[in-house]
Amino acid sequence: MASMTNPLLTDWSTPFGLPPFDRIEPAHFRPAFEAALKADRAEIDAIANDPAAVSFANTIVALERSGAALTRVANVFFNLAGVASNDAMQEIERWIAPVLSRHHAEMVMNEKLFARIDALMARRDDLGLDAEDDRVLELTYSNFIRAGAQLRGADRERMTEIMGRLATLGAGFSQNVLRDEKDWMLKLEGEDALNGLPAFLIDAAASAAKERGLEGHVITLSRSLITPFLQFSANRALREEAWRAWTGRGEMRAETDNRAFAAETVALRFERAQLLGFPNFAAFKLDDQMAKTPERVRALLMAVWGPAKARALEERDSLAAIAAAEGANIEIAPWDWRYYAEKQRKAEHDLDEEELKPYLPLDAMIAAAFDCAKRLFGLEFSELYDAPRPHPDARVWEATKDGAHVAVFIGDYFARPSKRSGAWMSAYRTQHNLDERVRPIVSNAMNFARGEDVTLLTFDDARTLFHEFGHALHGMLSDVTYPSISGTSVARDFVELPSQLFEHWLTEKEVLTRFARHYETGAPMPEALIERVRKARNFGQGFASVEYVASALVDLEMHLLTDADGFDPAAFERETLDRLDMPAEIVMRHRTPHFAHVFAGDGYSAGYYSYMWSEVMDADAFAAFEEAGDAFAPAIARRLSDVIYAAGGRQDPEDAYRAFRGRMPKVDALLKQRGLNEAA
Repeated sequence: MASMTNPLLTDWSTPFGLPPFDRIEPAHFRPAFEAALKADRAEIDAIANDPAAVSFANTIVALERSGAALTRVANVFFNLAGVASNDAMQEIERWIAPVLSRHHAEMVMNEKLFARIDALMARRDDLGLDAEDDRVLELTYSNFIRAGAQLRGADRERMTEIMGRLATLGAGFSQNVLRDEKDWMLKLEGEDALNGLPAFLIDAAASAAKERGLEGHVITLSRSLITPFLQFSANRALREEAWRAWTGRGEMRAETDNRAFAAETVALRFERAQLLGFPNFAAFKLDDQMAKTPERVRALLMAVWGPAKARALEERDSLAAIAAAEGANIEIAPWDWRYYAEKQRKAEHDLDEEELKPYLPLDAMIAAAFDCAKRLFGLEFSELYDAPRPHPDARVWEATKDGAHVAVFIGDYFARPSKRSGAWMSAYRTQHNLDERVRPIVSNAMNFARGEDVTLLTFDDARTLFHEFGHALHGMLSDVTYPSISGTSVARDFVELPSQLFEHWLTEKEVLTRFARHYETGAPMPEALIERVRKARNFGQGFASVEYVASALVDLEMHLLTDADGFDPAAFERETLDRLDMPAEIVMRHRTPHFAHVFAGDGYSAGYYSYMWSEVMDADAFAAFEEAGDAFAPAIARRLSDVIYAAGGRQDPEDAYRAFRGRMPKVDALLKQRGLNEAA
């Protein structure tokens, strides 16, 4: 009976197999998960107990086919939990996180199942596999080993306990940050509360107030509100209040304090690494990444740290001079940095956000990203106005190439209390060609501040849109046989290459000339303004690099610990930054209590460096187009699509990059791109 009434357990007759969002309720998820888990267990047992001789088809291919119902339910649930959360969804998340962890542990520690995979690996060279089959066999074996398939007895039981507890901690950490971001707001009351704020920010603050059923203006902890407020507010006391809330997420109050969550997570990760034979968690986590070792990661980060800090100190002195010239008898504090940096950018480049934003309406930037995808990869996008969508704010497009369906793309652009902060790409369905050609449903989520009539973006917002759309293209263009290597299922320090590379096209003159048009007059961005934008690309790179590298180093160092008993995240953060001689005027981009990349799951743990590792490649990769004298050079774009965007994880990432560029890049490309190569 449940399958007749629960939309998660029925076939979907929606356009392109989109989830029937309008019929899905929180109450549907628990029975759907239970049914899907039962089905997956039966499928796994059938593979493990298959009486036929072990073969690639009846073991690896069968594993790739298994769990389709569970994947479908989980994809819908976790996507909705990110963009349309509520108390009921959060309760389900706390329940399902350890349940899924135990289920995965049961699978990877199924001795009969692993014996079959092990037997295939032992005669790997005699199986007659093609390159993609061989890669999937290798990755499957490695994933089982790294999950504890070779553990026995008490060690096996302890690993299962650890993974279940880590799943619970990750869900709780994420929910605490969301609660802080949802509940905090700064009411802009009094005569001087709006001093210095440009019209676009006043407009956005009014919209934020209206969304919360309030009169007047509020600043929330949405990055698209808090960052411009810190840039423009002339009220230093309010800037400090906003800054302290922004950097204090995850430790504002006892009921959402994440410090104990972080401490226990680090300790459990260390124990997990020890059980698997590694000296620390960073060594375990990096073993199957491009970087391979913590030493290589630290070398990259420290190669940037010195030049970045030198540049940041120069920037600080310049900001102090501006403050003094205005008669402000202050030392630059963290809540002053963006305010005086905006003044400096105006003075040095004749550029400010208030001048830029009218040329960056959201719809035009979406169109610009789509057009770049068409010129590079042949994709065209048609909006599906009547398609189901995860939230009324979301928009849905069909992507086609040469008239044939390629993917569905969902864009969800506005901040709201039910949505976690940040920006990300995810998928409701991933591409594969296993038994039939399954096309993906890919989603981007942003947190832009909604305007009253039209939403205008900052340049950083526009860059974020391009970045996440680069991830989306990685998912949409995927063309592999197996689900496990589809799209963004690649090494963590390779996954940022397609997204960061796509950012480059935003600043191409021909893209800005065509799409950056004034939202009222339709006039193109003046050529002189475009040139000022391009020349200001590296403005503030000392600050930006220091706040990022500090976060990456703290992440790395805490996961290098070989004794995590009594670990104090706050003390460790302070001590690590003291050793680095961190400038007092700058804080980590993500402080430990709200470092969701690292603690709201395992994705970027000991891996926040990945953005910079990928940036070394993206700086060098875009140079291929520059050397060709054409940002849309067809032959280079075709090679980029074939070996990077469409290839998923079917080959080692170093081999993939060499196939595109002919060699691996050096860190010099990154220093040049950030304008740090001349810093002392």
